[in-house]
Amino acid sequence: MTDHTVYEIDNSGIEPLSNHSNNTTFAEVMTQRRQFLKGSLSTAVAAFMGASLVGCGGDDDKKPAASPTPPSSSSESSSSSSAASSVAPLLGFTAIAANRNDAITVPTGYSATSFVPWGTPLTGTMPAYKADATNTGADQEQQVGAHHDGVHFFPMDAKTTGTNSSEGLLVMNHEYIDDKLFHKNGPTLGATRPADEVRKEIAAHGVSVIHIRKTGSNWEVVNGSPFNRRITGATPMDIRGPASGSAMLATKYSPNGTSTRGTLNNCGMGATPWNTYLTAEENWAGYFVNKDATQAREHKRYGVGTKNGRYFWELADSAADEYVRFDASTKGATAMDDYRNEPNTFGYMVEIDPFDPEARPQKRTALGRFGHEGVIFAPAVEGKPVVCYSGDDSQNEYIYKFISADNYYKATAGGYLLNTGVLYVAKFNADGTGEWLPLDITNSAFTAKAATAGVTFANQADVLINTRLAADIMGATKMDRPEWGAVHPTTGEVYFTLTNNSSRTAANIDAANPRANNATGHIIRWNEDAGKNSFKWDIFLLGGDVGTVTGTGDKAVTLTADNHFASPDGLWMDPRGVLWIQTDMSGSQQGTGPYGNNQMLAADPVTKQVKRFFVGPIDAEVTGVTGTPDMKTLFVNIQHPGDRSTPTSFTSSWPEGGGARPRSATVIVTKNDGGLIGS
Repeated sequence: MTDHTVYEIDNSGIEPLSNHSNNTTFAEVMTQRRQFLKGSLSTAVAAFMGASLVGCGGDDDKKPAASPTPPSSSSESSSSSSAASSVAPLLGFTAIAANRNDAITVPTGYSATSFVPWGTPLTGTMPAYKADATNTGADQEQQVGAHHDGVHFFPMDAKTTGTNSSEGLLVMNHEYIDDKLFHKNGPTLGATRPADEVRKEIAAHGVSVIHIRKTGSNWEVVNGSPFNRRITGATPMDIRGPASGSAMLATKYSPNGTSTRGTLNNCGMGATPWNTYLTAEENWAGYFVNKDATQAREHKRYGVGTKNGRYFWELADSAADEYVRFDASTKGATAMDDYRNEPNTFGYMVEIDPFDPEARPQKRTALGRFGHEGVIFAPAVEGKPVVCYSGDDSQNEYIYKFISADNYYKATAGGYLLNTGVLYVAKFNADGTGEWLPLDITNSAFTAKAATAGVTFANQADVLINTRLAADIMGATKMDRPEWGAVHPTTGEVYFTLTNNSSRTAANIDAANPRANNATGHIIRWNEDAGKNSFKWDIFLLGGDVGTVTGTGDKAVTLTADNHFASPDGLWMDPRGVLWIQTDMSGSQQGTGPYGNNQMLAADPVTKQVKRFFVGPIDAEVTGVTGTPDMKTLFVNIQHPGDRSTPTSFTSSWPEGGGARPRSATVIVTKNDGGLIGS
């Protein structure tokens, strides 16, 4: 019998620290620290800032028979927009003040409207949302999910001109649930859990594909559209890439290790150059339990529970196979008789073709297995490999880069490009340079490091299933929770948020993570060295209170009341080159700190001008942002408003107000004069 008075549901949304490797060595850390204290980092940053800084379809796994001959000089960006050529000022709005209102605040001259909240009827019989949260599991499978997160707007003509700003597919992630708000009286916990409660919770996870259309000045869901779709924690999916078919993925459900059910804890996302959607599986490990006396390294290094799963799904009273699978303990004679390998089928980027409702989602194992926050693509270049980046959102984890083995051609590009290639992990040096270290069993540098560490990998599938271990071995730089990334549409410059890191001490600060007990986070950026696996980096912006300074001399930026912030998380570079920064402070940090509620800021990477544009409601995360091609409509997601509520006492009632149960939702932001957002 499980003791639920001891093992409570964890709704923090933060993965426990599981990196106990020795990267970087103590000697290297002390050297970097001495250099930082002497000012060498400031010098490197100032020099770098003075340089030219502007500042991953259905099943597309089959390669084309032959690639077309590339043009003599052609470059294709992953997005296009008439807004990119506008001469309107990038940040022409008046910054707003921080606040703790239970509402959305935007600048004067703008309007904000809530849209498609959790429970909005979407498919099938279109079951209506019930205000007392008594909808069933079957209902939830046909409704918009909970905890809106990463989001992207695909114009209906995305595969041709990509300019339609009045109709498209809004695709969004649903990360997790607040169990105290998700059911009328909270979750039912005991020796077992009601199966329909579990079914409902699983259905609230995943992705929603929502066909939307603008009518006049309003947006509406196109009810009955064949594109409207829910992908949940139970949807059948294919496993592709080097790990597909591995014995380490064999389960009772898929003895040959080529398929699984569902995607979980979907946080950030990525839009591919061929207009498909990649959803990130972030803190998935906590959904499982493995009570074996000794856990496999691919469980232990990722934090799979030893007592219970996060929501106790394994205890569903029906004992149905779809719920039993969350218990990864060894029960049968072989892996094909139980679900000891079920956690190994999670932790990937999952590709969904929103324009093909019949296509099964594809888990792309070549991009690595870890706590993916999202993925961001460099501008695709005709006849060149695809390049994308992803952060592992946990304290002291890493930043990764993938380079495809095959070249990109717009006419034939598809998901197959993400099945073969090399995954790299980043090492940030103290002098402002960096290296991409290969995680490739055919690479002599990698095999030498593994041999020195006394670690054996059976094959490349083993390397990718144990991506974190492989990165440990290569000596990658432990980062302060690497989350979302953004790539400048013309320069290719890369930005990444490092949200915070309470576990970093003064003894293990380094140049790229220079603050102990980093409660407010920072944003790092780099430029790739052309034709090399190296880069040059600096710190773009340090989070903190008014007066926090980034950089030195005339390049220094000082935070003011118009832009002070903490815990940067979501990040998006719009087609004009405006960097949108979203924050994810904890409830206590919002309630007691100087920053107010979570917010979204806009930054000009060239001038480093930063202004607060948006403040969310109480106890909510501001996360996920996308725009129409003309940049006259912005979609911003609000996650877990009132997340410190109880079943009988709500700390927020957004978006309905009047004491209603809080619901995650999207916010539509427009400029009252019909102009460009931010101008």
